Amino acid sequence: RERAVNASQSGTLQLTVGNLKPEETYTFRVVAYNEWGPGESSQPVKVATQPELQVPGPVENLRAVSTSPTSILVSWDPPAYANGPVQGYRLFCTETATGREQTVEVDGLSYRLEGLKKFTEYTLRFLAYNRYGPGVSTEDMTVTTLSDVPSAMPQNISLEVVNSRSIKVSWLPPPPGTQNGFITGYKIRHRKTTRRGEIETLEPNNLWYLFTGLEKGSQYSFQVAAMTVNGTGPSSDWYTAETPENDLDESQVPDQPSSLHVRPLTTSIVMSWTPPLNPNIVVRGYIIGYGVGSPYAETVRVDSKQRYYSIENLEPSSHYVISLKAFNNAGEGVPLYESATTRSMTDPIDPLEVDFYPLLDDFPTSVPDISTPMLPPVGVQAVALTHDAVRVIWADNSVPKNQKTTEVRFYTVRWRTSYSTSAKYKSADTTALSHTVIGLKPNTMYEFSVMVTKGRRSSTWSMTAHATTYEAAPTSAPKDLTVITREGKPRAVIVSWQPPLEANGKITAYILFYTLDKNAPIDDWMMESISGERLTHQILDLNLDTVYYFRIQARNAKGVGPLSDPIFFRTLKVEHPDKMANDQGRHGDGSYWPVDTNLIDRSSLNEPPIGQMHPPHGSVTPQKNSNLLVIIVVTVGVITVVVVAVVAVICTRRSSAQQRKKRATHSAGKRKGSQKDLRPPDLWIHHEEMEMKNIEKPTGSEPPGRDSPMQSCQDITPVSHSQSETQLGSKSTPQPGE
Repeated sequence: RERAVNASQSGTLQLTVGNLKPEETYTFRVVAYNEWGPGESSQPVKVATQPELQVPGPVENLRAVSTSPTSILVSWDPPAYANGPVQGYRLFCTETATGREQTVEVDGLSYRLEGLKKFTEYTLRFLAYNRYGPGVSTEDMTVTTLSDVPSAMPQNISLEVVNSRSIKVSWLPPPPGTQNGFITGYKIRHRKTTRRGEIETLEPNNLWYLFTGLEKGSQYSFQVAAMTVNGTGPSSDWYTAETPENDLDESQVPDQPSSLHVRPLTTSIVMSWTPPLNPNIVVRGYIIGYGVGSPYAETVRVDSKQRYYSIENLEPSSHYVISLKAFNNAGEGVPLYESATTRSMTDPIDPLEVDFYPLLDDFPTSVPDISTPMLPPVGVQAVALTHDAVRVIWADNSVPKNQKTTEVRFYTVRWRTSYSTSAKYKSADTTALSHTVIGLKPNTMYEFSVMVTKGRRSSTWSMTAHATTYEAAPTSAPKDLTVITREGKPRAVIVSWQPPLEANGKITAYILFYTLDKNAPIDDWMMESISGERLTHQILDLNLDTVYYFRIQARNAKGVGPLSDPIFFRTLKVEHPDKMANDQGRHGDGSYWPVDTNLIDRSSLNEPPIGQMHPPHGSVTPQKNSNLLVIIVVTVGVITVVVVAVVAVICTRRSSAQQRKKRATHSAGKRKGSQKDLRPPDLWIHHEEMEMKNIEKPTGSEPPGRDSPMQSCQDITPVSHSQSETQLGSKSTPQPGE
């Protein structure tokens, strides 16, 4: 194979090539290079080396085996012809990818190469030498060190909240030199931030994983590690994301960004923005458009978390139009436009703020213009760390890059809450390019800006960055806890309250406690959970004339807050007059409640329930008397109608049954008369008693003694039969008292 040797020294027109085999013919050619690449090759020249019989021949049976991820064991046999005593061996080891070669002098017939790179291919060749010099080299041998676990973590880990129950984790493999083998998969650990347990998930093929089935409104932490056949490498740092309380809407495009600010420099424009005001619509990212006189010349996409961007490589003294719009899977929103003119190259305010004061030292009468402001810090970012701390970072373009400066300058960070324009600023000074602001309120949006000061000169305030602190458990109890009796239901009360002053997050529930014993542990109190959107609650089936104690506490995603102070309330002594006397509560003894004309216990007047008003003691209002009379009249009327209806139904059924009996009896009498030689109809009259007995023999008829008074209804029912049948029917149904 062809080998190449570089002769990079200027003016060099010759080169000595060594380590050639004796009595071999070699072909040489020369190619010139410059900054644009190689030129044409010269004509090949063939040269044969001279025979050299004094040096050793090549070693025999060269073997190389990788024994660990960082070592290779090489062994060999002496050359077949040594041409005298062999004084030693020389091993050449070359890293195939980079061409770096190292030479090792070896005594003996084996050698272990140490300190090699893991899972890396090396090229080995070997030769023996004697007192005449090095002998003939062996052919190249290739060997790769063993694999190992990755020595670095995956890169560029990012979290994307897909919806209220899903988070997508993405990453890139470790750097190539640290993989130490073929990556067989990735191990992702995740946990809920408030819990200690971790759950491991394996992803063998992709560079992302979608976690589903998560809890709404919860923080989750993730870390990723790469794996080879040897095991798992180091894990990344924990990355945290929070699922929203409710699924965001992606059926419509996002609104406009709520603000856009631009700051022109000579060849760049720094822009910052705030997201749309509607937090219920998904924002997947932002599209930035810019150009001279038109925002459609160039476009850039950034992710949804980014709040600033620097447009570079612009022309000085040019008017640029910039557009910014949010987008999601439903499409692109309405853009927000801004324009700016880049500064000219001769602008007296240098963007790098080069300090010219040393140049004026020879002119003591010269006074610097301290009224010229410095450039403010750029790229201000605010990141919430905890429920009461935010880290603010920025960059200072007035400090030359890659150049240390001894000038004294400091930065002032100011902040205030965003919801009130009249809120007062607080500030802190630092000499670093970052500052952690502590002592903030939980779940509160703050705005931050930075100013730089050097000597007697100060910049204007930078563009504003916003951050919202994390939620925390409520630190105050709900206020204005009030209990009143529900109108018309003395056993029911309505409890109302107001949210706590320090909710520290979205209230998800209220927990209401009540008991008969004020001194009982809170765990023994009766408890009811109420939705965080409600501020009233009804409690039913309480005991009458009983003092109850009430307390309440609020809960959000981070925990429960303190309990309110207990308040007491006495229920009414008796039931409301318009309720039934035997209506019992769940704490009653099952007996009838006595009727008492005194609706209010006199002792309860000394402890009036909160918000409850009563009539004077011993009096009944006209309205209640009227209601009682109406109820009595309606009840009597309903009972009367029901009784009449029941009697009518019974009479109708008995009449139908009696008529069927009469027909059956009459038919039987006719059959018996025909069997007695067709006696004349007069015999029915002369033997009336005998025929009556024959009629009463069937088993289906009831005895006269069991007839109820309702049978009198049969006597007044007209029957369309003969006079004999009518007389028979009247005698077969005796009247009461006969």
